[in-house]
Amino acid sequence: MAKLLGGAAMFWALASIVLFFLAPGLDTFGRLLVFSECSGMAIMLVMIILRRLAWFRSLTPLMEWLLTGAIAIPTGFVAGHFVAFLILGEPMQLVQPGHLAMVPVLFTILVAAFGLYYFAMQERLAKEAAVRSAAQLLAAESQLRMLRAQLEPHMLFNTLANLRSLMTEDPRQAEVMIDRLIVYLRSALAASRTESTTLAGEFAQLRAYLDIMSIRMGTRLSYRLELPADLEATAIPPMLLQPIVENAIKHGIEPKVGAGSIEVLARRCDAGIEILVNDSGLGLPPERGSIGHHESASGSYGLVHVRERLNAVYGAGASMRIQPRSPNGVSATITIPG
Repeated sequence: MAKLLGGAAMFWALASIVLFFLAPGLDTFGRLLVFSECSGMAIMLVMIILRRLAWFRSLTPLMEWLLTGAIAIPTGFVAGHFVAFLILGEPMQLVQPGHLAMVPVLFTILVAAFGLYYFAMQERLAKEAAVRSAAQLLAAESQLRMLRAQLEPHMLFNTLANLRSLMTEDPRQAEVMIDRLIVYLRSALAASRTESTTLAGEFAQLRAYLDIMSIRMGTRLSYRLELPADLEATAIPPMLLQPIVENAIKHGIEPKVGAGSIEVLARRCDAGIEILVNDSGLGLPPERGSIGHHESASGSYGLVHVRERLNAVYGAGASMRIQPRSPNGVSATITIPG
């Protein structure tokens, strides 16, 4: 509100300067400034009051702004002149004598109409941006459901196949895998029914998933999760990190000869909250060092989807960077507002 009124004050001060030069001899600049500011701010206040009335908001946008102008301009003009004459200590006189008497009236109407048109356009653009943002978010959530439909059966079938052999070879490990699978599926089901989760919930799901993968891969996979207590309640879109971790295992750890590791770390930074997913896998292809090429080469729909969801939920306030690690591996960094 203060920013809006401050902008209006500057706008009407500029209008008084224009009127002073367009109509020389009409009045002193000081008096024109007082009348312009008082009338302009009164028009602005009437407009604000009108647009907060419930019945007023039920009108069509065109009727809403036409009615705003029809009420706010004359009402604000009269009320503003009344205040200006009080400030100047002069008797009330809406129309000044002389051949330029109607110039201030017509100029005020013209300038106020221009100002209302500007606000109408700004509101229209803001509504269109909100609709686009909602559509992007809806599309991202639809893609999330599709992604879950792709990820969960694939992961579930592989795990069940692994369980079948463990039941004979290592029943105790099979029990552990079943317990972790229950935790993972419960978390995934809860995530599918909500538009937001917490970092604590996301890390719990990742832990269950990585436990399952470490049982399946044995000593070839180790992992570390680090989430500070003060960040546990931070709200994020559900399953935001899962595609990145799955991508790291599928394209980094599994194809690599020997052992590999994954770490997921959350921490505060100047831009808000930073979440790092580091792996010691094969790394980015040497001829394709950029994230775009890497996604294309790996066929990782998940990484593209993560970027789209970040943009839909946070806009320019969030980002995702993927870069090589030394001596090998990949580091994915997600930054979200904190």
